[in-house]
Amino acid sequence: MALDQSKIGQLVTEQMEAIERDYGDDDREHEIGAVITIVQVLTHHDENVASDVRLRHNVGDPIMVLGLMRTAEQTVIRGAGGD
Repeated sequence: MALDQSKIGQLVTEQMEAIERDYGDDDREHEIGAVITIVQVLTHHDENVASDVRLRHNVGDPIMVLGLMRTAEQTVIRGAGGD
C-alpha cells in the first residue's frame, strides 16, 4: 500500500499561500531560503503502534539546521506555530 501524500501536499500548499499573503509574490524582494520538513510515520502492528520521525532539509550547515529548528520551537511556544 502506498503512503498517502495528501497531508504533506496540503500543508505545503497552505504554507505557500500564507507566505504569499504575508510577503507577496515578488521574487525580487523575497525568496525561499532554507526548507525543513519533519514527518512522523506511524507503523501499525496488530495492537501496537511504532512512531518514527523523518527529517529532510536543504541546508548545508548542520548548526544552521539546529538554529532554524530552535527558532521554530520558539515560534510554537509563542503560539504562532500554526500560521
